[in-house]
Amino acid sequence: MGIALMNVYAFALPAQAYHNPSAYGLESELDGWVWLFSFLFIEDKFRTLFAMLFGAGCLILFERGSTNLWRSHLARMAPLVELSTTALSFESEIGAVTAFFMGLLGVIQNDIKRVVAYSTLSQLGYMTVALGASAYAAGVFHLMTHAFFKALLFLAAGSVIIAMHHEQDIRKMGGLRKYLPVTYWTSLIGSLALIGFPFTSGFYSKDALIEAVGESAHLTHSVAATIGYWSLVLGVFVTALYSFRMFFLVFHGSPRMDDHTLEHLKESPLVVTVPLILLAIPSLVVGYLTIQLMLFGYYFDTSITVNAATNPLLVMGDEWHGPTAFVLHALQGPAIWLSFAGVATAWYIWLKNPSIAENTKAKLQGVYKVLENKYYADDLWIKGFAGSGRKLGQSLWQIGDVRVIDGAIVNGSASFVSFCSGVLRRLQSGYLYAYAFAMVVALTGLLGWMLLRA
Repeated sequence: MGIALMNVYAFALPAQAYHNPSAYGLESELDGWVWLFSFLFIEDKFRTLFAMLFGAGCLILFERGSTNLWRSHLARMAPLVELSTTALSFESEIGAVTAFFMGLLGVIQNDIKRVVAYSTLSQLGYMTVALGASAYAAGVFHLMTHAFFKALLFLAAGSVIIAMHHEQDIRKMGGLRKYLPVTYWTSLIGSLALIGFPFTSGFYSKDALIEAVGESAHLTHSVAATIGYWSLVLGVFVTALYSFRMFFLVFHGSPRMDDHTLEHLKESPLVVTVPLILLAIPSLVVGYLTIQLMLFGYYFDTSITVNAATNPLLVMGDEWHGPTAFVLHALQGPAIWLSFAGVATAWYIWLKNPSIAENTKAKLQGVYKVLENKYYADDLWIKGFAGSGRKLGQSLWQIGDVRVIDGAIVNGSASFVSFCSGVLRRLQSGYLYAYAFAMVVALTGLLGWMLLRA
């Protein structure tokens, strides 16, 4: 709870809060999963209660502290960014790719923590698209609500891992609803907020963000904004699919764990359940309470300057009639229905007819392998950039260090001195007749030279 409140305090404040330019560019969108999972999941050591609290906290802090402080600074840089349609389009494209393709990675994950973590990366893409669409307040608003329900989901995942005696594979869970009632209901709240279920905090921030991007595409006729809008809309379905795939496999269906684990299943202690409840409350209501202030009020008036002609929130503000009417308005758009479709699809595939998932996996092995290998990003970074850099360094070492510096300069100079010494040493024989002979030869040569000159 404290982590979420700290996030809100740090990143939903007006201008006075943002004065740390050192955070720029700490994490780009598309390479985020590489360092993120190396940090969180190396050797799967984040398994204890403290470790899950630490892991959730660190993820949110790294996410908010680097990536989202970067977003906050980009929002504060609106007067500069607004001058370049290229910069805005670039932000939109990067965010769109991240939002959709990181969500796809969450669909095939079986580690409960990884599902939530890839969800985090996908939501970062949503925020970035909002920045590229000049809907800066919408991006920061989603950042704030996301702090609550994502911390809730991470802590709920930790609660499940505790109950499962450190098992993290959702394929080995199932039926935990009756054993972990607090974790179940708080996880449901977090999942509903994540997919944008009406009246939850995630609904207000995500739906407003998507509508703002769509309005921006209409105002600017930007191809990038249009692509961003449809990527986010399709991403809603993907988000609902992987979120409730995890939820159904963990809490519903028949138990799939071993008998020993099943016998010892029980709810987590109060040190976990109380923060879960405290995080669930703002995950439900903070969006309803703050959307008007943050998006259509005067909260960012002195902090973020946007070109009025391309500001989608101004257009949305003219049609704003309150948070309840916003729900009715959202029913006319595709996003909310796609989230319902994602939940229904997850229920049918992983609860009603599980063979569909296996058959689809078998038929789409190529696609599955690409997703399983994270679009071969590790190969690109490790074997590509890092490997190429290592080979370049090795070549420079062999040529520059071994051959030039050590071979030519250091060892070469020593060899040259040794060679010259060897030659000169032959002239110093130590015999008197040799020196007399050399003197005679030299004197004869000198006299011959003088005669020739005369």
